[in-house]
Amino acid sequence: MKLIVAIIQPHRLDAVKEALYAAEVNLITVSEVLGHGRQKGVTQIYRGARESGNLLRKIRLEIAVNEDFVQPTIDAIVTGARTGETGDGKIFVMDLVNCVRIRTGESGGVAIG
Repeated sequence: MKLIVAIIQPHRLDAVKEALYAAEVNLITVSEVLGHGRQKGVTQIYRGARESGNLLRKIRLEIAVNEDFVQPTIDAIVTGARTGETGDGKIFVMDLVNCVRIRTGESGGVAIG
């Protein structure tokens, strides 16, 4: 089992969801987060003063998958999120020790679905 965490641009969320659904990955958690990578935020003018906003709005996806779905999930995220510009995001893949479905008490890969 793996936990895939992806940080993407907000305007690419619908495209990523469509690509995930096409890859038969239907269980995702979505959060709004703030952060920056190499683009280091944007500079804005507020009330006549120049301000540097160091944190940009991003979307964090968390997806728990069994081994067979790791690469299809990564491919779907890349397909939906890629614009070719700086700030497209990152994907992190981590080992998932256990998963428990609260309703039934099932654990492991069966609990993921």
